[in-house]
Amino acid sequence: MAAPPARARADYDYLIKLLLIGDSGTIDFKIRTIELDGKRIKLQIWDTAGQERFRTITTAYYRGAMGILLVYDVTDESSFNNIRNWIRNIEQHASDNVNKILVGNKADMDESKRAVPTAKGQALADEYGIKFFETSAKTNLNVEEVFFSIGKDIKQRLSDTDSRAEPATIKISQTDQASGAGQATQKSACCGS
Repeated sequence: MAAPPARARADYDYLIKLLLIGDSGTIDFKIRTIELDGKRIKLQIWDTAGQERFRTITTAYYRGAMGILLVYDVTDESSFNNIRNWIRNIEQHASDNVNKILVGNKADMDESKRAVPTAKGQALADEYGIKFFETSAKTNLNVEEVFFSIGKDIKQRLSDTDSRAEPATIKISQTDQASGAGQATQKSACCGS
């Protein structure tokens, strides 16, 4: 009896793991699918905010992350000041090419409650060479834009990597096999033999 066909991965073209890092919140996991340039992008969104102090889970969450949203509260200057610590943590635990974006949340709050001016957030983002958005999770201000922006950047990085990748097949012609016997006596430089 034939085995049932393997389940196709037809519901998305790219799977992207995103982390939300910051000083407050709870661990949360959401899946969201967006469409970019005719491709379906499935975002796995891990909100680890506030839990990074438990170092044992930190490395597991960073592993495989393709994008990280560094989130601070515009009404809480200490959450903004801790962004540099989070960036050091990312440098220590995440892959070198992970995409990062800085997000100032609670932009809907009254200006009298604001502790971090927009210009200060933008200056920090510029210092690290990353994009910057101010959002409001409450009113949904710029939330879509943040996910589309980082999703697009990661998709571009992945497609650039795919297009640069060398083909995995090696073709050996008859003439290569004949000359290969003489090369077998050459010493390999890789292993010191």
